[in-house]
Amino acid sequence: MKIGDHMSTEIVYANLRDGLHQTYTKMQERGIRHMPVLNEKEELVGIISDRDLRHPQWLDTFPNFAPNFRMDNNTKVEQAMSQSPASLKADDDLADAVGMFIERRYGAIPVVDTNNKVIGIISTIDALRAFHQSLQPPSN
Repeated sequence: MKIGDHMSTEIVYANLRDGLHQTYTKMQERGIRHMPVLNEKEELVGIISDRDLRHPQWLDTFPNFAPNFRMDNNTKVEQAMSQSPASLKADDDLADAVGMFIERRYGAIPVVDTNNKVIGIISTIDALRAFHQSLQPPSN
């Protein structure tokens, strides 16, 4: 099974200078947990996840608001993202992604072309869907 057959191609990106509130809002509106971060040349430079945004320094300091994120666009994505993210190619085997999910505890991995341009993202849910499909009996 190839990654390109199972990745999501409708990608929502973040830019280095996007604010955390803006990024959190995009994630909530789209129902996603991971966003590739692009530089001004539209090259992959990072990934930001809901887990990155839950980092204690980004949370509100008021005890009653602890589950909420600080609605602050002064703090930029480049300050909270994971830098130099791993990436895969569309023709890589899905088993490569699954191995990275397990070993590195990733929730999603950007898929890039030969110019480091993001063409998709493969998530643990995408891999589970592929596995689930492989378990189904063949249709007649």
